[in-house]
Order: sequence, then structure tokens, then C-alpha cells
Amino acid sequence: MATRRTLTRLILLAASLAWVGASGVEATPQEGDRPGPNVLMIAVDDLRPQLGCLGDPVIKTPNIDRLAARGVAFSRAYCQQAVCSPSRTSLMTGRRPDTTRVFDLQTHFRDTIPDVVTLAQHFKANGYRTESLSKIYHGGLLDPESWSVPHWRPDVPNFGPEGQEILRRERARARESGRPPVDRVRGLPTEAPDVPDDALPDGATASEAIRRLRAAKDQDEPFFLAVGFLKPHLPFVAPKPYWDLYSASDIRPSDNPEPPVGAPDYALTNWGELRAYVGIPKDGPVGEEQALELVHGYYASVSYMDAQLGRVLDELDRLDLADSTVVALWGDHGWKLGDHGAWCKHTNYERDTNAPLIVSVPGRSTAGRVSDALVEFVDLYPTLADLCGLPLPEGLEGSSLAPLLDDPDRPWKAAAFSQYPRNIPGKGRAMGDAMRTDRYRFVAWTLPDGTVDAFELYDHRDDPHEDYNLAADPAHADLVARLAARLRDGWRAARPPER
Repeated sequence: MATRRTLTRLILLAASLAWVGASGVEATPQEGDRPGPNVLMIAVDDLRPQLGCLGDPVIKTPNIDRLAARGVAFSRAYCQQAVCSPSRTSLMTGRRPDTTRVFDLQTHFRDTIPDVVTLAQHFKANGYRTESLSKIYHGGLLDPESWSVPHWRPDVPNFGPEGQEILRRERARARESGRPPVDRVRGLPTEAPDVPDDALPDGATASEAIRRLRAAKDQDEPFFLAVGFLKPHLPFVAPKPYWDLYSASDIRPSDNPEPPVGAPDYALTNWGELRAYVGIPKDGPVGEEQALELVHGYYASVSYMDAQLGRVLDELDRLDLADSTVVALWGDHGWKLGDHGAWCKHTNYERDTNAPLIVSVPGRSTAGRVSDALVEFVDLYPTLADLCGLPLPEGLEGSSLAPLLDDPDRPWKAAAFSQYPRNIPGKGRAMGDAMRTDRYRFVAWTLPDGTVDAFELYDHRDDPHEDYNLAADPAHADLVARLAARLRDGWRAARPPER
């Protein structure tokens, strides 16, 4: 028999879902009203959109696929800058990097836009208990204003016993040789230790999330629980069973290993993030055998993270919270696995800016659909507020995706926008502004004096891997001019049609 609390929750859920029905009209809760559904937000570090639910036949992601079967997966979701802190800052503030002025891993948005109300802070102000586990904002750039209770992080090592010993040895060598800074010694790039899931950070995070869900079940207030999983971020460390999921025949090198023809040299990077790990060459490419080991490690790390997500979703079901909880999963940006002969992120290319986004709302008839609409991570803030019936604060620079959850094929944005700064020798700091339309990826590299140093143009109909920059071809001069004008018009001119 349902308890009075369960019945109350179901009534509240029905009311909140009605707020964003077919008409998409928002309704603001009246003073004293209890807010709408709970929110479980899952952040995943360095996750490519290489998932079973998006058609990949090799990667083993049964729990991400299970979540996608409950919601809508967006195959063309784009971060606003392909590196951790700027991307996460943009998503959590609902502002783009040009507004947050966060382009690196050191700047805190409270120093640039101190009065901004973050996504979690907005939910806290509207009656939610907001909690964060592991990596939501980047590294030590925490934001106490966002959370009802202090941020939690896992207190377990990133490696198994062998990897920990190697890391200690390498750091000791660095200290003895006087090589600064010691924290640039990262240890092994891959490891498959024979340890339980909870011995590594993501397993510990899943266990803590389960504890928080159980506590939330007994609390008479809705929750906004943000759970950050570190894998598949480097180092690619996953318990041995997850490595054993993949055979040698599953592991293949990138099918576009060459830099794009005609692209400016600075459009790619030297992937220094990976080069800091033991055994990775300081210059030049990784060897074929090492490349395959890295791909294997990445796949294993994705499957390990996926299993931890499964534990959290299982508990959500066991506690009868699934029918009163909106679940959103996102990867903060993509990741290259030898694509264009490079690794890591830090570029404006499709592999770096395109990342998974899944939104699951109980009771939607579109569950299990994949939307090819162009969407952006800056859209998640207004989406979650909209789905929970909260008023939208001023200054948001994205659009609620709620209409796409009702009709994944409806007309949507004309373009998605990303950017990445580069220091160009002899020319200064350029900004690479990228625009992804239905057919093209277009990039303009603008110098401090306002002149454009280079354009990039890739035709995704004929060149989905972005192997040929067409911008310098005179045959495409008119197209370059038109796309440059659209890029200058910016995101406001590309917004979706009115509901």
C-alpha cells in the first residue's frame, strides 16, 4: 500500500510535469508550494559520445544505455569550450565563456562574475537540498554557495597498489632531480589492478551517492544531487574485470590518424596532458602498441564508470524514487583517441566539442528516442529549471530543451557554438570561435587586433571526420563569407523557433 508521503510525491510529480506539457508554458510555483521533481545530475569526465545507445557496436555501456531508454539522448550536443573548468563553469552558470571569462583551469567564476546564481544555487533558493559528490566544478575550484552541505570528494587513490608505488617512485625522482612541479608527474597512463570497485574513486563515489539517496528518501524535501564520475579521464585505471570485457579484436586505432589538410598548425595541440604520464614520449606520436593499450584503457574506464552509474540507478529504482526524479547525464567534453594524430581535448574539432547528453523525465512518451537536434551544454540550466517548474533567472544564454523531450525531431537551433583560445607565436593570443551547423563546422581564429588569422571549414556531409579544411579553396569563398557572417551574428541569431 502506498504511504501518504509516496502519494504526496506522486501528486507533486504529476503537477510538475503538467507545468511543462505539450504547450511548454512555464508556471512559477506560488509561495509556500513544494517544488517539483527531484534532480539527479551525473557529470562524467572526458566522455566521448561513443556509446551503445548512440550506435557504437564495441563499447559496453549497458547502464548509460538503460538511462537513454528512459529518456532522450542527444547525439549532437556541444560543450562551449573543450576543457574541464570552462565547460563545467558554462554549464553550471548557464553562461558562455565570453561571459564567464573562464578560459583556463585556474580562474574561478566568482572572480569574474561574482554575483551569478549557479544552476544548483538556483535550485537551493527554490526549496531543494543541493549536494555535490566528487568532480562537478573543476579540481579545487569549489563553490560553497551552490550547495546545501559541504562538497564531498572520494578519499581513495587513483591507482591500484602497483600504480601507487610507481607514482611514489616517479615523484621521488622528480624531487631529487629538482624538476618542478612535482605534481606534473602523473604515474602510469593505464592500469588494470585486481581491486574492488570501491578501491578507486568512482566506486567510492557511487557508494556515497547510494548513501545520499537513502538519506534523501527519509527527508521531506526534494533533492538536487550532483554526482561526478572521474573516469574515463586519465589515468585510464579500471579494475581488471572491466579490462577483461574487451578482447584484442575490439581495440582498433583511430580511422583518421592524420591532421586535417589545410588547417592552421595551432588548431591542434601537442597533447601535453597525456605526455606527463610515465612511458609516453615527450615528442612525436605514441607507438602503435601503446596507442592500442590507451584505447583499451579508455574503453575499460568507460565500462567501469558505467557500472558505477548502474549501481546508482539501481538504488534510485529500489527506493521508488525513479518516478519522481529527473535524471540528466553529461560528459563535460569529448576526447581524442589518436584522431588527427592527437590525444586529449583542447581543440574546436568535433571529437572534442561533441559529448553525450541524456535527459530522462518520468512518464514521457518519447523515452528511448535519439534527437539529432543541435543542442548545447549551456541549455541544461534552463532545461532543468523548466522541467521542475522553477522560474528562469535573467542572463541565461541557453534554451530549455523541454520541447525536444516531447518532440525530438522538431525544428531547433540553427547552430551550436564553441570556442578555444590559442597563443600564436609572434601574433599574440587568438580566439578560435567555432560554429557547428547542420552540415558544416566553421572556425574563425581572431587576433587581438580584430583581424582574422585563419578560417576552417569542414563539410560534414562529405567529410564527417573533418580531414579537409576547405576554407582556403576559392570555390568556397562565398560559403566562407556567409558562414563568417552567421558566426558574427552569434548564438542569439541561432536560437530555436519560439514555442
